[in-house]
Amino acid sequence: MAARGAARGMPVHAGMDLQLLGTALALLALGLVMVGSASISVAEHQHGQPFYFFYRQAAYIVFGLVLAGAVMRIPMSFWQRSNTLWLAVGIGLLVAVLVPGVGREVNGSVRWLPLGVVRLQVSEPVKLIVVLYLGAYLARRAGSVIVAKDLIEPIALLGVISLLLLLEPDFGATAVILTTALGMMFLGGVKWRHFALALVVVTACLATVAVLSPYRFQRLTVFLNPWSDPFASGFQLTQALIAFGRGEWFGVGLGASVQKLFYLPEAYTDFLVAVLGEELGLAGVVAVIALFAFMIWRAFVIADAAGRCGKWFAAYVAYGVAMWIGLQVIINIGVNMGVLPTKGLTLPLMSYGGSSIVTTCIAVALLLRVQYETRMSGASSLKEVKAW
Repeated sequence: MAARGAARGMPVHAGMDLQLLGTALALLALGLVMVGSASISVAEHQHGQPFYFFYRQAAYIVFGLVLAGAVMRIPMSFWQRSNTLWLAVGIGLLVAVLVPGVGREVNGSVRWLPLGVVRLQVSEPVKLIVVLYLGAYLARRAGSVIVAKDLIEPIALLGVISLLLLLEPDFGATAVILTTALGMMFLGGVKWRHFALALVVVTACLATVAVLSPYRFQRLTVFLNPWSDPFASGFQLTQALIAFGRGEWFGVGLGASVQKLFYLPEAYTDFLVAVLGEELGLAGVVAVIALFAFMIWRAFVIADAAGRCGKWFAAYVAYGVAMWIGLQVIINIGVNMGVLPTKGLTLPLMSYGGSSIVTTCIAVALLLRVQYETRMSGASSLKEVKAW
């Protein structure tokens, strides 16, 4: 009965993981405030409206939450059955963005498809699509040993997707997708030696692409000592570090950032954490890290419970979402703090950008759906989730 009820959709009164939901909403709200603060001067200069980006971000969040509400009512079995269709859609989007006259070029990269008043950054939905595809692929082999020949199909498809992303180019999204895929395959039961070989090959390929591309190689070397060229190649990182330095323990106050005043490029997108560190200080940064850590931990708990109930597709999807979001958070914050090379990756749920916001909202909705279906299964193992 519980399974048939789950298939019909989530009733309004059904319990859900309020801790995960509350954490995600808190990050969305804090991100909206920080986007408004970090973009106010740029918005006034470019559009004559100081809250231009704030209003657009709010619209993206509303749209993302509406879609998330719809996704929460769709059984996970639907996504499992249609994973190949979504994979075809994702590859189609990656091809379309490379067609001359179709894709939109920004800062030397062709990553966006114009959709009227908004633009779709195709790498964002592709991240989720890859997680759904691999979740279904691994679920079909759950309980069996995955040998080398079983990896031919996913590796070939990941190779095609990576090639299309690198042609944009989008090295950051490629690294996130491949690393997430490796993590999912490891959890799916790939033999150690095959996993190690795949890890070495992927690392070697990414390193080769980075070294052979002049601007990527420059990013790899500049982050080691940005002060060697603080007014050119190291400008963005030095400005971010200055922002963190000004913030000290508790910040200079919300809205009082100096670095966002045309000093720090991409202040409301990729380098939002730097402005947050300046205005809210170390305390604000630690709070954000704690929120993300809690959300990712909840995702792993939900995935583990689903796996123990035999819901392998749901479990692998939850694991994939947790690793994808966690990895992107680590990279974004690491880049802002100068411990990782600069990459064009947003901070999930917080940075400005409709594609990222909407896709991440859908991903969180999938986590909530997994938790709901596992709870509705009546498995005793879920008592651990409810207790937390």
